[in-house]
Amino acid sequence: MSASSGSARNHANRLKAGFTTLAATGALLGGTAVVAPSASAANLTIGLRALHVAESEHGAPYRWGATGPYSFDCSGLTYYAFKHVGRKLPRTAEQQYNHVHHISFRQLRPGDLVFFHDGDYVYHVGIYAGHWKIWHSPHPGTYVKLEHIWTHSVWFGRVN
Repeated sequence: MSASSGSARNHANRLKAGFTTLAATGALLGGTAVVAPSASAANLTIGLRALHVAESEHGAPYRWGATGPYSFDCSGLTYYAFKHVGRKLPRTAEQQYNHVHHISFRQLRPGDLVFFHDGDYVYHVGIYAGHWKIWHSPHPGTYVKLEHIWTHSVWFGRVN
């Protein structure tokens, strides 16, 4: 084998790996391939993967203190989703808020966390899905679902 055919094969293998990664990213986004504009692309990918995990739990019942896999409270769902993509979060919504990188509304992307607060008290968390909607486990008698954000008393965070 010549040196040039070996380097051509290496180049082809790198291209194939890149297309596989791009295709996997596109599948998570409903067929739309996205190229992240900054060095935070790895964080965005983690968030999108966690969003996919949360979405896959659609219909699981709310149970206070539950972290899955059959039922969840709000922070239990976020804990479970990020754990399944290799990121460990603390257990409660407030602890999670104190753990993540805080971001502004302008920086908000699908896969980021949305924290609901009353003054300084964080009482609820969900995973941002885009279009001012979150995947969350709302309260007793409900289940994991996609819902519009119902208040402007929210803060945002990104899992690193």
